[in-house]
Amino acid sequence: MENVVSLFAAIPFWVYLILIPVIIAIRDVLQRKHTIQHNFPLVGHFRYMLETIGPELRQYIVANNREELPFNRRQRSWIYASSKKENNYQGFGTDQNMQEAGYVLIKPAMLPFKLDSTHSHHVKNGNDPHHYTIPSAKVIGEFHNRKRPYRPRSIVNVSAMSFGSLSSRAIESLNKGSFQFGNYHNTGEGGLSPYHKFGADVVFNMGTSYFGVRDHDGNFVMEKLVKMTQLNPFVRLIELKLSQGAKPGKGGVLPASKISAEIAEIRGVPIGKDVVSPPYHSAFSNVKEMIDFIEAMAAATGLPVGIKSAVGKTDMWEELADLMAETGKGPDFITIDGGEGGTGAAPPSFADHVSLPLVFAFSTVYKIFQKRNLTDKITFIASGKLGLPAQAVMAFSMGADIINVAREAMMSIGCIQAQTCHTNRCPTGIATNNKWLEAGIDPTLKSERFNSYMSTLAKEIIEITHATGYEHPCQFGMNDIDISMGDHNKTITLADNYGYLKTIVPYSGIRALLDCPHLGGRKIPGEKTV
Repeated sequence: MENVVSLFAAIPFWVYLILIPVIIAIRDVLQRKHTIQHNFPLVGHFRYMLETIGPELRQYIVANNREELPFNRRQRSWIYASSKKENNYQGFGTDQNMQEAGYVLIKPAMLPFKLDSTHSHHVKNGNDPHHYTIPSAKVIGEFHNRKRPYRPRSIVNVSAMSFGSLSSRAIESLNKGSFQFGNYHNTGEGGLSPYHKFGADVVFNMGTSYFGVRDHDGNFVMEKLVKMTQLNPFVRLIELKLSQGAKPGKGGVLPASKISAEIAEIRGVPIGKDVVSPPYHSAFSNVKEMIDFIEAMAAATGLPVGIKSAVGKTDMWEELADLMAETGKGPDFITIDGGEGGTGAAPPSFADHVSLPLVFAFSTVYKIFQKRNLTDKITFIASGKLGLPAQAVMAFSMGADIINVAREAMMSIGCIQAQTCHTNRCPTGIATNNKWLEAGIDPTLKSERFNSYMSTLAKEIIEITHATGYEHPCQFGMNDIDISMGDHNKTITLADNYGYLKTIVPYSGIRALLDCPHLGGRKIPGEKTV
């Protein structure tokens, strides 16, 4: 062995500089897997190298501030700066084309809403524990007389993202930050993990595989759901996932290679075997059975139960609304997921083309329930690129009572939009179970950054609300926003564009919401609790 080492050491360095490229070139010519490398030996490798770093080149060098998708550099910079408490202002006016089609124009009042100096949102009261608090104007589950109705402390919350899709430290960071700010944290369909148990209110999301509340054959087990909610009273809502914006009507496969002992225990699945999530539920097969299933879960747990879905055909939505109007039963909340959403992996054909974008999806469903006089009896939740102030305000104007954010929440804890969520090689350790990559996340620091992002988002929503003459975002209406038509001289209101006026939400002041016995979120000394 020593002789071999000595032989190679005796060869001059310049020989290796010649020999190694020659060997690679010969290998390229002889192989048949890659045409480019065969036809252009050695040089062809540079093509694949450039292709690999193409997204990074475009992200940091080629694309301008407003060009990139799904979130452009200007949007990401605002989220990063907000999470780090840095200057997130913009100088020298807007750099956007305000005449482009679809541009959102929020209408300020001549005289803004005037705050009393004792108001928790007044600029002088920065140390008030409710300074950035905007509770939901509706109590979820109140109309159906659920045993444990719930008023979310925040109108902005964390959307469904599962442990397994996101790393344990990412989930922990979001949960700790949610506790600090007071918003709820949706588990995603991957089950309730130990990393969801750091103090925040939790929405238990349940998909077609019923992870965490199933038997080994994938059938739903009511007793497990009841036990889970009893042992974890911070679970305040149950969300039945029918579909999601990124891949509606499509199931998924959890490969055996990704099922660790921890994931197997949390999800209630066997180790060493692929787990297939079907695109349909086994606990019900039609809309009427779904309503019965919702009512059974609500009765057994005492919790409000809602549905989450992307939107396409409307016949079943019409049937659902008809049955709810007829029976007085059904979901306590409806989460509409826009087709532009999605944090994990999805086939491009689904992510790009299947299901309606949020504005069309939400307006379509809202009008169906409004015709049956049901909109005041349901809490509407919207998700799909709403973690920026103007987009959030537009959603509230259209009838959303609450918004959920996902990718923006990920960016607040370090996501760089590398778009490698489906590869298990997320460079920031957020969308991966690679322990080395995940180790770069400090949950203590990242939870503070998420809290700062949510505080800044709430602050700007509050300020825009006051600028338009209101105290609470629930007071926004369809005529408070114009959409540019793109012809440089015409705009149209949301009301005219989508053909309806939002149902007025009863509102008697921010103090009444804060004093509600069903208010969730972090508990403050002296505050009323359930």
